[in-house]
Order: sequence, then C-alpha cells, then structure tokens
Amino acid sequence: MSSTNLTINGLLEEALTEPDIGTTSKFRWHATAVGIAALLVDAESAQSPPFDEALKEGLQVGLDLSREEREFHQVKQGLVLLFHS
Repeated sequence: MSSTNLTINGLLEEALTEPDIGTTSKFRWHATAVGIAALLVDAESAQSPPFDEALKEGLQVGLDLSREEREFHQVKQGLVLLFHS
C-alpha cells in the first residue's frame, strides 16, 4: 500500500470520529479534508463499492456528487466511498 493511501486513510479515520453532516439508510456522511466521505453502514450487503446508491442517497442530504471524482478506502470504521474534485 502506498504512503499516500496511508495518509488518506489516516485523515479519513480522524474525520469519521467527528459528527456527521447527515445520515441516510446506507451511509453516514462526513466532510473531510480530502473530500466528502460516505461511510457504508451495512457493509455486509455490498459486493462492490456501491457508488450509484451513494449518489442517490447523497441527494437526500443535499449533496450532488455526480461530477466528483470517486474512490474507495477500507479504514478501521469500515468501507468509505470518497468523493472529491
């Protein structure tokens, strides 16, 4: 794993301890230093990163993430979908 991923994972783990900006049925949403993070609440149901579901649920908390770059990270708290410019 590259040191960049370790740095991003550390930033995400730290941000996930802060209060969320919204919660939907499958995600807890957080504003982080590296972008908007969607922590998957029910990780057992995901076979692959559920970006399409996150885009739909993001709208429920006022986030249009359709034009953002996206990636995923596995951190201590679970699977995080990260959206950034």
